[in-house]
Amino acid sequence: MTTALVSALTNIPVRADVAMTGEITLRGEVLPIGGLKEKLLAAHRGGIKLVLIPEENVKDLAEMPDNVKNAMEIMPVRWIDRVLELALERTPEGLPDEDVKEEAKAAPVADPAAATSEIIKH
Repeated sequence: MTTALVSALTNIPVRADVAMTGEITLRGEVLPIGGLKEKLLAAHRGGIKLVLIPEENVKDLAEMPDNVKNAMEIMPVRWIDRVLELALERTPEGLPDEDVKEEAKAAPVADPAAATSEIIKH
């Protein structure tokens, strides 16, 4: 989901030959998941060439048949920035500091007194 959001906001497509699984923390760390064997088997059946898995799930690869492990590249990842490097067709570029400062100046500031006058008391 995170990769899809970044793709949509940056107009950078996600590679079609990549599958991924994992949970992302608010700080961008990729957390382990359950059911890795089933997910990798489904990716294999779907013809996926690269699968990104949480680093902490590497131990679960011992349960996988060798023919499945050899048919695709399984890449352990720990941080979302690495996921984006591997999954997107190109790396998103950050905005220069000058652009961010100009946009921040241009944003209108609401009058807090006006907001309180619209409160309806019950």
